[in-house]
Amino acid sequence: MLSAADLTARYRELLARVRAAGPAELMAVTKGVAAEQIVAVVDAGCTLFGENRVQELEAKRVAVTALRPTANLTWVLIGPLQSNKVRRALDLADRIATVGSVELLERIATIATERAKPIDIALQVNVDEDPAKSGFTPTGLRAALPAIATIVRAAPITLSGLFTVGRLTAGGEAARPTFAQFRTLAAQVDADAKALGLGLGPLRSAGMSGDFEVAISEGANEVRLGSALFGPRG
Repeated sequence: MLSAADLTARYRELLARVRAAGPAELMAVTKGVAAEQIVAVVDAGCTLFGENRVQELEAKRVAVTALRPTANLTWVLIGPLQSNKVRRALDLADRIATVGSVELLERIATIATERAKPIDIALQVNVDEDPAKSGFTPTGLRAALPAIATIVRAAPITLSGLFTVGRLTAGGEAARPTFAQFRTLAAQVDADAKALGLGLGPLRSAGMSGDFEVAISEGANEVRLGSALFGPRG
């Protein structure tokens, strides 16, 4: 386990690299990370955290809040969300970033409306149409926009923008085609949304530890860093 000093140094180094690459936010991905390590990064200045599973999000949020009760943190669910866990996710997440179907969006809208509880979401797009990954296909997302617009208008939902997970590559330049396609698609979806009177937020979340600088160069304004910050995890 890395020391607090090591984590502080890593966070500051990565933040400098992110800022050098362009205007993007650094999200610390906490899968498999102990609360004490997360707190070290909080103390270094990080306020944006991503967790893959609802139950882990609950445990981390409770533990970190107990250790740093005055910290103003944003917690984002960045893993797949099953419909039977939507209620819990709405209790815990400040943003649900992996809305990859109209059906899931409808479920979120129904519960958010019942509770009169606002929620931020991002639409997940499977740019490479990888069968192992979740999300709308590019064609599917554009076709679904009228239904998405109808649902969002009737519910306390803020559409933050778009989220993608690139295909597995060696990192760096090998990942550029995915991010370039994401950039092109985002422009198309933004234009389609405006034609429908739907506000597509500015979030373009793409890029992880091995390819985040390439993602930023292709327009990503949020990158999700786990192993580069916390080291390898099981």
